[in-house]
Amino acid sequence: MKIYKTKKGIVLEKNDGFFLLENEDWDTFINDDHLLEKLQKATNSATPVDSPDANEILAPIGSQELWACGVTYLRSKLGRQEESKDAGGGDFYARVYEAERPEVFFKSTAHRVVGPTQKVRIRKDSTWDVPEPELTLVVTTSGKIVGYTIGNDMSSRSIEGENPLYLPQAKTYDGCAAIGPCIYVTDQPLEKGTNIRLQINRNGTTAFEGTVAISQMKRTPEELASFVFRECSFPQGCLIMTGTGIVPEHDFTLQSGDEIKISIDGIGTLVNEVM
Repeated sequence: MKIYKTKKGIVLEKNDGFFLLENEDWDTFINDDHLLEKLQKATNSATPVDSPDANEILAPIGSQELWACGVTYLRSKLGRQEESKDAGGGDFYARVYEAERPEVFFKSTAHRVVGPTQKVRIRKDSTWDVPEPELTLVVTTSGKIVGYTIGNDMSSRSIEGENPLYLPQAKTYDGCAAIGPCIYVTDQPLEKGTNIRLQINRNGTTAFEGTVAISQMKRTPEELASFVFRECSFPQGCLIMTGTGIVPEHDFTLQSGDEIKISIDGIGTLVNEVM
């Protein structure tokens, strides 16, 4: 089943049918260890509606924090090493890829996150920028993964590459992330063959595209969530980006007006324009 946060309220999708839940609080509704069971019961009394228009769909986040993990795919390790080699930081990325403890960092609060069809941003003080397509976990207060969505972790490679200590500036700014279009709710782990696809269109043509399977992740979603929840409490739950396995070559950088399309099998497609 799928949940959409819309301007009209919470919309559920089940077997190609859509149902509107009225008078439900987003934070309370999704922060439930038994979310799938709740959704199945809710459709019995919810109002059938048409599928939500793209411009009605909001980012599926409320009071939750958005966290992120890095260097969880081999391609990401190599990309980070490449961008930071002149600053002498490449060894950090090689070590964290093999270490017991993964890289996790705070990404954003909701007001810097955009939803489908909204515009993501590249920093004015950056010269090399890429989207990072990521499977994103929806996690409850107890640390249980109850759903999945699509994330775009916008990143300044020039700033992070200059010095690893600049990571917060490279990662956190207005319009630094997009998530959506929905939360896919299941009581089973995603299939290992689930693919993440990235397509960047520029002036009507494809400027870049790539695909990776989540089986290429070095760490499991449960492992990443467990480290985020170490010594941190999340009263409303949180969302966790799990890292990227698609990294454009060093001669590619985003431009204003580019269209970014990220698709994940079973979840859908997240589309945003670069501002």
